[in-house]
Parts: sequence; structure tokens; C-alpha cells
Amino acid sequence: MRHVSINRRKIGADQPPYLVAEISANHNGQLDRALAIMSAAQQAGAHAIKLQTYTPDTITLDCDKADFLIDAGPWQGYKLYDLYQQAHTPYEWHKTLFDHARKLDITCFSSPFDESAVDLLEDLNAPAYKIASFEAIDIALIKYVASTGKPMIISTGMANLTEIQEAVAAALDNGCSELILLHCISAYPAPIADSNLRTLQDLANKFPVVVGLSDHTLGTTAAVTAVALGACFIEKHFTLSRQEPGPDAAFSLQPEEFKFLCQASEDAWLALGQAGYEQKACEKINAQFRRSLYFVADLKKGDTVTTKNMRSIRPGFGLAPKHYQDIIGKTLLKDVARGSPVAWQDISS
Repeated sequence: MRHVSINRRKIGADQPPYLVAEISANHNGQLDRALAIMSAAQQAGAHAIKLQTYTPDTITLDCDKADFLIDAGPWQGYKLYDLYQQAHTPYEWHKTLFDHARKLDITCFSSPFDESAVDLLEDLNAPAYKIASFEAIDIALIKYVASTGKPMIISTGMANLTEIQEAVAAALDNGCSELILLHCISAYPAPIADSNLRTLQDLANKFPVVVGLSDHTLGTTAAVTAVALGACFIEKHFTLSRQEPGPDAAFSLQPEEFKFLCQASEDAWLALGQAGYEQKACEKINAQFRRSLYFVADLKKGDTVTTKNMRSIRPGFGLAPKHYQDIIGKTLLKDVARGSPVAWQDISS
């Protein structure tokens, strides 16, 4: 059984799914709002809160060339530098956020986007690291993160199989011994018809890792379905309200929705159970209402059992219906009353 442990919590197929609330840019540049989002996520049932650790200068250039302008999608019209200036979580906030998580008794970790971010997070004793989909091809960054020896989560959005293989190898060959791969569609929001959740099972077959889902679809259907297909780790963007402005708000879950996701995901996992055909304890009380063979007329010793005086009916205290033809034509060894269950000792052999 494959497992990853983050802050002593085991993550794997034999454990309830691990739910992560991604704050991303939903703090809208306000530290108090970031703290409030963390508190709301903890109250909604999240097991962990994830940050993103970068500055606009560590992730891009302040450049007006066409390559650096966004011309489509939810962030159309932004220059990359300006988007990340608005969306980033300042380095100086991180200690306050990690301290708040400890007060809430909830795990906090982050996606670093360069080595300086890893160094900052190491100083804060981050318990795990997430490699974002857009950075899954940054092998040098993956190797640097792996060298910490901490559990890693790699999101696979946009990556082809070769790129995923390269990322996994870079992690496992450079110090990472606990790895989670997240299936991901990097669209914001992602159309649910493009979710391709069967990829989860393929990832689990191809790689010696725990699998999960980084979900950008609207609502919770894809995430809950993913649990039924083997996802052990679910990440969703989280906000206090989609009515408030912010680059990620439109595809984020609100507190009551995240609370529903937590419950529905655990229910989906519980529903999987184990393969087996034995009668369950909860079924025993109803076993008496199965069909069985009963005498439907008052009969005397020596009478013959016929289709008119014996039937397969409910309840289930008589012989199984499969014996019906074996008993027709047999002779009774004692008197029986109408409504008596058929038993082997009542009939001739």
C-alpha cells in the first residue's frame, strides 16, 4: 500500500481523502483576509491550507513585449508582471500565516516557484512542497525541492507522459521518498467534460506514487468522482465569497461548498469499501424477509407436497427456493399447519 505522511497524517487509498484549500490570490492583497480564509477553511473541514510562494520578480519580468501580455482567458488584458504583483502572497506574510495555521492546528504548506522560495519555506519548517503544473517542467526546481527530503506533490496539468516521467524521476532520484501526483486540467475554470478522471487510475498504474486531483472545475462533482476513482488527495481553490473581486475567485469554493466537499468526499471513500460478497451486518435484520419455501395449506402426515400446498414466499425462515423442485412430490412425515416453514425433517427423503 502506497502512503505519504504530511505532519503525521497518513495519505493513501486506505485513508479518508485529504482535502486541501488553496488560498492562491484570494486574499486580494490583504493579510487579514488571508488569515480569515485560513480560519474559514479549517472550520469547513480542510486538512491543509496551501499557499503560493513567489514574487513578481521571481516568476517573470516586468516587460511590455507581447510575450508578456495575456490576451485570452480569465486574466485577459493583464501583463504577467502586473497579475503576479496583484496575486502574490508577500514573503513577509509567510511567518504570520504559518503561525496562524499552527494555532488553528491545520497543516500549511506552499508551492515554491524558485530556490529563494524553497529557502524561505525551509526556514518556516514547511512540512511538504507542491510543484505547480506550470513548474512541472522545471527539473532544476524539482531537484532542489527534492533535496529537502520533504514529501512532494506534483501537479501534472499540461504535462505529457514523458514530462511527467521526467518530473517523477527528478523527484525520486534527488531525495524525495514520498510523492503525490495530482491529475490536473490547467484551465480556469476547467470544463468538466475535459476532466478525464480515468487518468487517475492510469497514473496509479504507471507510477509508484499516491494519486490525487487538483481540480479547477466549477462545483464539487469532479472532485467527489475522483475519490471514487482512487484520488487520495483533493485540492480546490477556496475563497470567502465569489462575489468579491480577485483573479481566482470565480472558480473557487465558498466555505459551505468546501464543507460539503469534505463530507461528500469522505462518503465516496467510505462507499468504496472492500470487494466481497459476504452478508453485511447491516443486512442481517432484513435477511428474514427473503423468499423461502412455506406450506400454504393445513396438511396431514402422509400427504404429498404439491404446487398447490407449497410456495416460495416471504419471509425467509424456510428452505431456500432453489429446493422447490426437489421437494414437490415428497411425503410429509408429520402434520403441518398453513404458514409453517418447510424443513428437511418434515418430509421424506
